[in-house]
Amino acid sequence: VSQSRYHPTNLEAWLNYIEALHSKDIELGLQRVSDVAHRLGLDAKFPIISAAGTNGKGSTCAMLSQIYQAAGYRVASYTSPHLIHYQERIRVNQNMISEQQACAAFNAVENARQSTALTYFEFGTLAAMWHFQQAEVDVAILEIGMGGRLDAVNIFEPDCSLLTSIDLDHMEYLGPTREAIAFEKAGVFRAHKPAICGDRNPPQSLLDHAKHIDSHLYLIGRDFDYRHDTDSWEFNCADLNLQNLPMPSLKGKFQLDNASVVLMTLLQMQEKLPLHWQILHQVLPNIVLAGRYQTLLKSPQVIVDVAHNPHAAQALMSNLAAERCTGKTMAVMAMLADKDICAVVKIMSAEFDVWHVAALQHPRAADLPVLLDAIQNAGINTAIFSYENLQIAYREAYKQDTENDRIIVFGSFFTVAAIMQILLD
Repeated sequence: VSQSRYHPTNLEAWLNYIEALHSKDIELGLQRVSDVAHRLGLDAKFPIISAAGTNGKGSTCAMLSQIYQAAGYRVASYTSPHLIHYQERIRVNQNMISEQQACAAFNAVENARQSTALTYFEFGTLAAMWHFQQAEVDVAILEIGMGGRLDAVNIFEPDCSLLTSIDLDHMEYLGPTREAIAFEKAGVFRAHKPAICGDRNPPQSLLDHAKHIDSHLYLIGRDFDYRHDTDSWEFNCADLNLQNLPMPSLKGKFQLDNASVVLMTLLQMQEKLPLHWQILHQVLPNIVLAGRYQTLLKSPQVIVDVAHNPHAAQALMSNLAAERCTGKTMAVMAMLADKDICAVVKIMSAEFDVWHVAALQHPRAADLPVLLDAIQNAGINTAIFSYENLQIAYREAYKQDTENDRIIVFGSFFTVAAIMQILLD
């Protein structure tokens, strides 16, 4: 292992360094990251569960991590992106990696990479797994960053893979159709290993790939499913029937699809990671996941949601429709330019009485005229206010807010993070 040329002394300096290391934010491919992993000696002795999908990955990872922790396991979780602090991505038993531990992990990767250029995400993925190995965890829950087949996380061999949903997002990297995207995401499946799919209309490319590599594919609606009453639900598959389960604390009926994927995953992992099903009654009502239909203030009500594609916008709209308020519903929106802004705005168009639209301070941000065009093209004729700065947009919305109104902040992880930062300051 060669000695590194540069050793930043704090986390902020490390993050600046790894951001500048590669000319691209994203470079799909596994060879470079595999070579460095080999030099790092990454050889996980613990079971790995990989989670892919357009939406729902965060929810399933949160449920799995929190259930396994409650069952007494030492649980690693790697997720992205973060909202406020980089260390949110790398956790053991819900505790964020410390700055000192993160610096040690980055240092190890830097020493091992030699002349290999790694992207920010690849560097972070290797650092996370190095940390988990040092921490001697019992299981690692790894969230795929984008796609699956060529994502850095996919160099690690999962004992079980899950795929939550397939929708149009990151099309410049993953392809222009659900068929193309599904093939990329199905790349997380492994031969002779369980693969759990929570998409109720899985593209043929996914089914074909699973068959081609002979993975043990379990489909929602075919091999497992749920039924629900007003305040409880029932999970069913050939080997398990669980009744009177408490509703997950995460809002939205679609979360029962995610919870069903989680239960099917737990079932497939029972031999390696046994647990008592009774634990679900303790954990499901108390799942915590920042930024997903999360209420930050109660009076006036401020809800944040990282929804940034049509599928997630549909889920957000369903949640808003299910929880009507007596006053006005105000949008605070900012999005990235590479998202389907028109489709998201069209889906959300009926839900808002007032729009507060702003540009994000981010290299990939959509310009204000683009956002306003999308709103105009959706035929929205309610009040629309525009701002060069997201913080000003939120403060203006808050000024207009009365006791019975609610403010919904959405459009991107960066949008939610900026508003959370205001409220935390």
